[in-house]
Amino acid sequence: MIATVVGVGLIGGSLALSLKEKGVANWIIGVDQNEDNLRKARELNIVDETASLEDAMSRSQLVILAIPVDAMLKLLPSILDKVKADHVVMDVGSTKDKLLQLVAGHPQRKRFVAAHPMAGTEYSGPEAAVRNLFTNKTMVLCDVKNSAEDALEIVENIVDKVGMRLVYMNAEEHDLHTAYVSHISHITSFALALTVLEKEKEQGRIFELASGGFESTVRLAKSSPDMWVPIFKHNRNNVLDVLEEHISQLQHMKQLLEEEDYDAFYKLIQKSNKIKKILK
Repeated sequence: MIATVVGVGLIGGSLALSLKEKGVANWIIGVDQNEDNLRKARELNIVDETASLEDAMSRSQLVILAIPVDAMLKLLPSILDKVKADHVVMDVGSTKDKLLQLVAGHPQRKRFVAAHPMAGTEYSGPEAAVRNLFTNKTMVLCDVKNSAEDALEIVENIVDKVGMRLVYMNAEEHDLHTAYVSHISHITSFALALTVLEKEKEQGRIFELASGGFESTVRLAKSSPDMWVPIFKHNRNNVLDVLEEHISQLQHMKQLLEEEDYDAFYKLIQKSNKIKKILK
């Protein structure tokens, strides 16, 4: 199979490596607006060649969109305009509801499979691509009833070959739960980084004193705004909902400290420890 990857950064690049390594695709074509990214992707052997989107689509069966959500909303309809009967188009975006609403009435909607790999790092660009990024991670497929059976089978085979667990959701459910378990983590990390940078004026002290706990909590603040601002924008209502609850929890903790109610604080932390039963 010849596969085209549009967006050769962390997710697109890592997926390209996995598709080649697992024998899903024997040739990868890279497409990206950033010429430096294309050059690096070739140098790192992430893709076999680079091409224009039109040229790549004319020669490939599988087209993977691994670009920011804003760009995806602009590009997907025009890609579906060009698909042939044997084409499979999949995305790997972090929000789904608006995207699927956008193409709901498209005559080639069935050639599209909406996917979201729950995997990644805080780094971006082709240099961030890593082998086995997706092993033992979860892939969410959304609204699969609207995808053609053969297209869905190809994507399900990819998920199996790269070693991922498969979960099915509708778009609305997906966006709600990713806000709770992914998007809030990133916005909290950005806020924590800003807090520390504001309060700790001596940046050298941050470097000297930062321990594993701080590094793991603030790690996501290294993530690209090009990727995350569109996610917050297009999942705004769900992010605001979970952010309101998060702020409420922080205010509660602040109140308990102000009142020096350490017994209540103890019980609160004890309650939070229940997450260990879920995340072992």
